[in-house]
Amino acid sequence: MARIAVIGAGMGAMAAAARLAVAGHRVVVYERTETYGGAVRRFTRDGFSFDTGPGLLPLPAVYRDLFVKTGREPLESQVELVQVDPSARHVFADGTEVALPNASRAGAVSALDAALGGGAGERWGDFLVRAREAWDRTRRPLLEEPLWPDWAVLAEREPYPSAPHRRLLRTRRAGTLAEIGAFELRDERLTALLESHALAYGLDPRTTPASAAVLPYMEHAFGIWYVRGGIRELARAVYERCVARKVEFVFGAEVTGIVEKDGRAAGVELAGDTSRRPGSVVEADHVVAGVAPGVLDRLVAGTASVRGTGEVPPQRAMLARLTVLLALRGARPEGAAHRTVVHPADREGELDRLFGADAGLPAAPTVTVLRPDDPALVPGAEHEAVTLSVTVPAGLSPSESDVDRIVEAAERAVPGLRDRVLWREVRAPGDIAEETGVPGGAVPAPALAAAGGRLLQPSNSTGLPGLFTVGGWSHPGGGLPHAGMSGALVAGLIVEGPDFRGSQ
Repeated sequence: MARIAVIGAGMGAMAAAARLAVAGHRVVVYERTETYGGAVRRFTRDGFSFDTGPGLLPLPAVYRDLFVKTGREPLESQVELVQVDPSARHVFADGTEVALPNASRAGAVSALDAALGGGAGERWGDFLVRAREAWDRTRRPLLEEPLWPDWAVLAEREPYPSAPHRRLLRTRRAGTLAEIGAFELRDERLTALLESHALAYGLDPRTTPASAAVLPYMEHAFGIWYVRGGIRELARAVYERCVARKVEFVFGAEVTGIVEKDGRAAGVELAGDTSRRPGSVVEADHVVAGVAPGVLDRLVAGTASVRGTGEVPPQRAMLARLTVLLALRGARPEGAAHRTVVHPADREGELDRLFGADAGLPAAPTVTVLRPDDPALVPGAEHEAVTLSVTVPAGLSPSESDVDRIVEAAERAVPGLRDRVLWREVRAPGDIAEETGVPGGAVPAPALAAAGGRLLQPSNSTGLPGLFTVGGWSHPGGGLPHAGMSGALVAGLIVEGPDFRGSQ
């Protein structure tokens, strides 16, 4: 039985802890704050409840697998999963809108043809077929296997089979997400629909590789789900599974260093404001760190290359998420879409503002509106809890006028919204930074192939034997499913050793 110290109680870290405990190891999780879940948190006031992190769950099979592998009770015995249908309603700048059915290619084709006309549905359907091929080519090496030192194979090869676009005497193939929109979809509204999947993770579609087609494909193929009571309930279920498997949690415990002995990780050093003695060192056979790369480097003082030979190229500039929580008077209308994406008229201007040298909040941002049909979130049937979110530069401190613009844009999805507001709560990137320790409250992107490895995340193994990384800032990157996958990979590397090749 090995002693394992886990730094942080995020979703990936808890997924690893539960699997390692079931394998017979003694696992202790040290969490700087007073609760679990990382960015998956809840805000409550006056009988209203809101998720302050992700609001929906793609690919629930990842957490179903976690519960199967760590006990006899299935995930559904702990939380209620509800398939969101339609998966999303899109409101475009020209006033057209479309509601896309959940996990139905034929339904999406039909809805797009009816709403946008001109063969839009057929072009989107053909795109999904190509996106599936990219998914089949990258699923295992990107999601189910550790990132090996020969990661450059993934970095150099574009897995998306772009369709030839002939114009005059030239034939071109899409190499970026924006080029897929221009060459293959050929409709500004379809392009906006496609690019919104990348923008949600802080990715610039103009430079993001075509392999990002897997992001809308995952949602299309496996559906999008809501956890009754909010995604925070999923975090609770994973935490309780850890506790049931004898994982120990120490909250309010800040790790200030990783101890190195004989060339390997040998424990963690805790700050003096914990219940343990000041400056105490806790010995461990393995250390699992669920922290951002910059934080990890500070914890391992004196180690020249903690990321090791599998280190990938520097990542793109990080963006964050600004969330506005709205407590509304008046009941949620029957049949209202759970999720609506409001697209701005000046999409290029939005991208320039987000990714340019003078980064800031766009004048008209893309706004995602979440309206859960969940009585547990409101004080009574005569109220509604609505969450607005936009992608913003990391570290942004919004003004009241910034928030007003976001609410005004959301009114295209919820008519009369401003007149219904009882109160609003703004969750800025600084709030995320305080809760997670991530500089600027940045949101990690999922790992993607091609682009020279720019969108691969660092490997779970490190240059310091016995030290592993888990969560959105390590392979396979950001997002709830990816966090759960990282936990499985780290557990496999510790239990089975460095030759672990992922689940079969």
